[in-house]
Amino acid sequence: MHYILRILYIVGTYLLVPLVLLHLFLKGLRNRAYWQRIGERFGFYKQSTASDVIWVHAVSMGEVQAAAALIRALLERYPGQEILVTTATPTGSDRVRAIFGERVLHCYAPLDLGWSVKRFFVHFQPRLAIILETELWPNLFRQCGDRKVPLVLASARLSPKSINRYRALVSLFKETLSHGVVIAAQTPADAERFLSLGVAPERTHVTGNIKFDFDVPAGVQQQGLALRAEYAGGRPVWIAASTHAGEEEIALQAHSLVQRRFANALLVLVPRHPERFDGVASLIHNRNMQFVRRSTGDVCTPATEVLLGDTMGELMVFYAAADVAFVGGSIARIGGHNLLEPAALKLPFVTGPHTYNALDIAELFHNNNIAPVVHDAEELAAQVIRLLDNPAERALIGTRAEALINESRGALARLLVLLEPLLAG
Repeated sequence: MHYILRILYIVGTYLLVPLVLLHLFLKGLRNRAYWQRIGERFGFYKQSTASDVIWVHAVSMGEVQAAAALIRALLERYPGQEILVTTATPTGSDRVRAIFGERVLHCYAPLDLGWSVKRFFVHFQPRLAIILETELWPNLFRQCGDRKVPLVLASARLSPKSINRYRALVSLFKETLSHGVVIAAQTPADAERFLSLGVAPERTHVTGNIKFDFDVPAGVQQQGLALRAEYAGGRPVWIAASTHAGEEEIALQAHSLVQRRFANALLVLVPRHPERFDGVASLIHNRNMQFVRRSTGDVCTPATEVLLGDTMGELMVFYAAADVAFVGGSIARIGGHNLLEPAALKLPFVTGPHTYNALDIAELFHNNNIAPVVHDAEELAAQVIRLLDNPAERALIGTRAEALINESRGALARLLVLLEPLLAG
């Protein structure tokens, strides 16, 4: 049965290649970066051959942000050691370069095709593989096992919804799970789910979520204050961050309601994906709202209602310039985005109901009455108005959010302890 399933997986992955190429082509219609470096996804690299690299995989921009503290710690602890960071998206790629420049090697991760994965391993010869959160790739796992490359799933998580899907495929990577992989799980519940897949108990650890160990980049607070002074002056400011299709309409409707209470309020609207910037600009224009695009360098006037954050890498600065935040991807059924960024800036925030991408973090804030849940424009406007009306409550919420983050730190240190013997010698 194992042999048949493996053959079916191999054949299936190759049959899906045309669909993957079509997906990249369609993505590229909005963001040309998807048409670049396609060879890397099939194991062809322009970089010179490397050897004995420490390989860290972080799928997209959010995972890169989470991995940044780990990568910095590896660079400090192992000077002279090549660090390779792979991503799957252009936004993740851009973030790697923005944070680390040439201090690390970077490329797209190979698709889980047998020959693509083999070429990747031959080219970079990793001595250790660290995969953020949970990406279970049968061919990649098999190569790690065959080449005796230690494999660590860091901040690993398995949702109750996904466990049955992985159980159906477990025979494809059962050998690696039982003998080769090290699990650094976010929670005891995640660890139990990995154990139920056959992971060896002695290789299963609960280390916590390294997302809590990130530090606010130096100068962000000052940059936020400067941006606010330049664009908003003394006006009330709220931000709708990392929004997806449908959420911009809700944010703009909510802003119209907020303006009934705060006529001079400014909304900073930051779509998640750069390929949607122009479409969101058209949406604002079609609603006859006065707006400025951050990318143009134009400054807001008193009549400006919306600042469209159509630049990359400035989200933390936008947060630092605001009084209240809505974190997107949570009214749309995306699963939510990073709640720790506004919390670390002591910025009160609200979310939608769909925060399953980081359910433990969302529940931590929700259970401590820090992040109200909203479902539509009316509820969003009501929460924004309530918080804008109460500076003392905003300050209290911000202080409590920061305290929760500090109490939850420590996962990075525990993870580094697990990595130490794997990198010995």
